Amino acid sequence: MFSSVITFGNQQYYSLKKECQKKNELFEDPNFPASNDSLFYKTQRVQGVQWKRPKEICSDPRLFVDGISSHDLHQGQVGNCWFIAASSSLASREALWQKVIPNWKEQEWNAEKPESYAGIFHFNFWRFGQWVDVVIDDRLPTINNQLIYCHSNEKNEMWCALLEKAYAKLTGCYEALDGGNTADALVDFTGGVCEPIELSEGDYINDANKRNELFERVLKVHNRGGLISCSIKATTAADMEARLGCGLVKGHAYAVTDVKKVRLGHGLLAFFKSEKLDMIRMRNPWGEREWNGPWSDSSEEWQKVSKSERENLGVTVEDDGEFWMTFEDFCKYYTDIIMCRLINTSHLSIHKTWEESVLRGSWIRHDDPLQNRSGGCLNNKIAFLQNPQFVFDVKKPEDEVLVCLQQKTKRTTQKDGKFENLAIGFEVLRVELNRKYRMHTLQAKIAGSTYINSRSVFQRMELKEGRYVIVPTTFESGKTGDFLLRVFTDVPSNCCELTLDEPRKTCWSGMCGFPQLVSQVHVLSATGLKQQDSQGGADPYVIIGSEGAKVQSPVLKDTLSPQFDVKGLFYRKKPGQPIIIQVWNHNVVKDEFMGQVVLAGDPNNQQTQHSIPLQDKSNKANPQVSGSIQLVLLTSNSLTGI
Repeated sequence: MFSSVITFGNQQYYSLKKECQKKNELFEDPNFPASNDSLFYKTQRVQGVQWKRPKEICSDPRLFVDGISSHDLHQGQVGNCWFIAASSSLASREALWQKVIPNWKEQEWNAEKPESYAGIFHFNFWRFGQWVDVVIDDRLPTINNQLIYCHSNEKNEMWCALLEKAYAKLTGCYEALDGGNTADALVDFTGGVCEPIELSEGDYINDANKRNELFERVLKVHNRGGLISCSIKATTAADMEARLGCGLVKGHAYAVTDVKKVRLGHGLLAFFKSEKLDMIRMRNPWGEREWNGPWSDSSEEWQKVSKSERENLGVTVEDDGEFWMTFEDFCKYYTDIIMCRLINTSHLSIHKTWEESVLRGSWIRHDDPLQNRSGGCLNNKIAFLQNPQFVFDVKKPEDEVLVCLQQKTKRTTQKDGKFENLAIGFEVLRVELNRKYRMHTLQAKIAGSTYINSRSVFQRMELKEGRYVIVPTTFESGKTGDFLLRVFTDVPSNCCELTLDEPRKTCWSGMCGFPQLVSQVHVLSATGLKQQDSQGGADPYVIIGSEGAKVQSPVLKDTLSPQFDVKGLFYRKKPGQPIIIQVWNHNVVKDEFMGQVVLAGDPNNQQTQHSIPLQDKSNKANPQVSGSIQLVLLTSNSLTGI
């Protein structure tokens, strides 16, 4: 995940540092100068800013003082609690922050070799499928010799201020960090995928089973190294950063710093007692103003927990912005939680390994419907299928599938102002098992994301075995932009873009014939099957064939009335030839024929539903073959009609 890194602005950190050391001068970044252009894109909110190097702010600057901690960060005079919350989460994960702050020991101040210091730092962020190395100089904005933006508890600790500057450079300026999205920062720090959950919509406070299931998911994400943030939605401008009676702040991003099942009781009683409490720990980026309800720092509830357990949890009676809550209270007061999953694709890991497909695409506006790729959402029924289409397979009877769609944002500049994201989303449709050309007729919608103007949208789905098409779209038609699609499955999904509308015409087409008709066969079910296996049932599957091409359904276990719900698509050169549908019983040694239906060629456009008796392979009545099959046949003279 961290293998390749590209440079931002074509600035090579080691080359620039070596050049500065050779000239015996400190680096000054021409791409992000110490000026108002780097502070503001719209209004000059702060007056009298002086840019100072760390040596001018304190006598003994350090990247880290006593290591790195979630407690190091404090928000400054820009509304980026979302970024500070994400940074607090990052600080708790050594394997992650060492990727974001690469070679930190080499970047640290060296008192024994002061001549090696060149006033240059670099940080890595994940952007649109790639890790980007961002170089900055060490000049930081101050007033009265105090850092005005993100700063640490210790005046001489600089990592958080420098990290914030690098991120401000990546986004355009410091003001561009005002009012951002925690999920974006979490993804930029990890390359993971973010799953937002609206606690207020899911009724988790009243449904104990749903709440317990959610806690297990949160615990799993935390234990596997993921980053988590939460907030209380502010519905009005007056609600923003309004403090509730319980001490929590509305419209404010909190970092989740720990998730535990806390054992209640003392001594041996606690060891043998199975009672545990689902708990979650958070931190306010302001470094103060904590939860004051049950299980707050000095509450009497902590007497139910042994001293050793409290020490293990790190419970302190300090107004440091960090506090514990029960997960039930958490679901009662918080409205949103964001879980950034680190998707493990290493087959050497003991944890679940995902198969990842990463594809890039674009929404392109064109007057020709067959070339237009900006059709908008399903509200635009005529143009919806003019969007890009991506096909993938689920190869297990049922599989958990994660889909993440991310749009490519433009860099904020003073000239362009703050760029607004497009409202984006995607739909997932179930298609024929052999679909390899673009859809031109809507098929069954299986799942879909919400449409939102965030940088990325995410959906977790349980899908049955079959073939599916993802249609990523903007909400409005005619919008243009680039996007990144990431699909995660348990086994390889062969995800790829559908680019052709119909089979290609080649020099062989004239000799071998070009398809004249496209037919879609949808087998719904079979009933009355009599042939049984030794267990008294059958394991049927269906094969649909036309002109040598075949589609085979998954095997259904132990049923004499299978619900196949399987489709095949055939481009036919000889419309007069029949389509043959066969039902077989799966056997470990040798599969057994159960009956077939032969559909005569039909060149007319029609949609018909049949319930046809099964026959033997010679199409004659046979007492050994019984039952019938229900199917839908759809034919079209237009090759791009289905």
